[in-house]
Amino acid sequence: MSGKVAPDPTGNGTSKPRLDRGRGALGPALELVHTGRAPTRAVLTAELGVTRATAGAVAAELEALGLIRVDAHPGAAAGSQGRPSHRLEVAENGPVVLAAQVHADGFRAALVGLGGRIVATAPGCETVDADPAKVLGSVVEAGADLLRTTGRRCVGAGLAVPSAVAEPEGLALNPLHLAWPVGAPVRRIFAECVRAAGITGPAFAGNDVNLAALAEHRHGAGRGARDLLCVATGHRGVGGALVLDGRLHTGSSGLALEVGHLAVNPEGRPCHCGSRGCLDVETDPLALLIEAGRDPGPEVSLLRQAEDLIRDQYADPTVRRATAALIDRLGLGLAGLVNILNPDRIILGGLHRTLLDADPERLRAVVADRSLWGQSGSVPILPCTLNHNSLVGAAELAWQPVLDDPLGALR
Repeated sequence: MSGKVAPDPTGNGTSKPRLDRGRGALGPALELVHTGRAPTRAVLTAELGVTRATAGAVAAELEALGLIRVDAHPGAAAGSQGRPSHRLEVAENGPVVLAAQVHADGFRAALVGLGGRIVATAPGCETVDADPAKVLGSVVEAGADLLRTTGRRCVGAGLAVPSAVAEPEGLALNPLHLAWPVGAPVRRIFAECVRAAGITGPAFAGNDVNLAALAEHRHGAGRGARDLLCVATGHRGVGGALVLDGRLHTGSSGLALEVGHLAVNPEGRPCHCGSRGCLDVETDPLALLIEAGRDPGPEVSLLRQAEDLIRDQYADPTVRRATAALIDRLGLGLAGLVNILNPDRIILGGLHRTLLDADPERLRAVVADRSLWGQSGSVPILPCTLNHNSLVGAAELAWQPVLDDPLGALR
């Protein structure tokens, strides 16, 4: 943005642009476009609380940075009067971030643009080495290949792992379903691999379900929720996350919402944590296969086997009973969380999304019957809607510095 010179309050003879307020609005404006909350310049003006001229200057600068596209001549809607407002969209060919995910059945790399749009993905690997440095080196190299192939500018990297990530060191404290050592410094290793691959920008790491919740809150089923609870089971185990007022609640050191270790079946299976009957081992894909009397096979992931079992063989009484048992246990866990957290929305991912689809009324009834807040007013329980939401959430980590300060991050 350009502007007239304003007097310098420090009196040292330097000057600041007159539109300094507009520069301060760059980050909030970009986040509004990024999350789809400002599809037009008129909405952007209202959301920012600035003049139309300032909003126009902000949008123009974001376009000049290659982050958004301004359509100054959009078609008018049928029956509308007057000149339609400029449309705002994320730039299709703008910069990207490298997103990486590691889970019990493999790992994957992707390039993700603004708006949570996955631009390119590398073929997933189905084996995870016991050495985190080897795994993270491989997934970063896969991402570097994507960058070389696409020629896109990369501004950062984010990693999702199936473990609580302790802050501020970025340690994977409990990678229970990986053979990694407890307390592996995944953020440092990931950042070193990113630098070694010649990828620019900062590198971040976080828990996979936390990042799935962040992605869903910004781009998916959690959009518009004030207090969002996410519970999901992917390839092994169960995780939870809470988004409060648009921000992840991770506790004092990043370890909040370890919901997988809520006991829902005191006589149930032994858990890796040392307890028994936790959500982690009573409602994950392996639990369903065992409950249905099916032997897990090596051909595809446990998640795929469990989802296929429900979708293709739900008419089988044994499969139906197994599904009902997992739904009841999941409902007990959700009811306890509702009593404590009082969320305004619950979203379910992975196999839990499939359980909800199989018998939504049963799950909602268990939660309502066993929770105080559920009895006084039902809490909406919805399926996650984003494919690869942990990958998109990992990208959100890497995009955050750009959303905070577009000029500084891209300079």
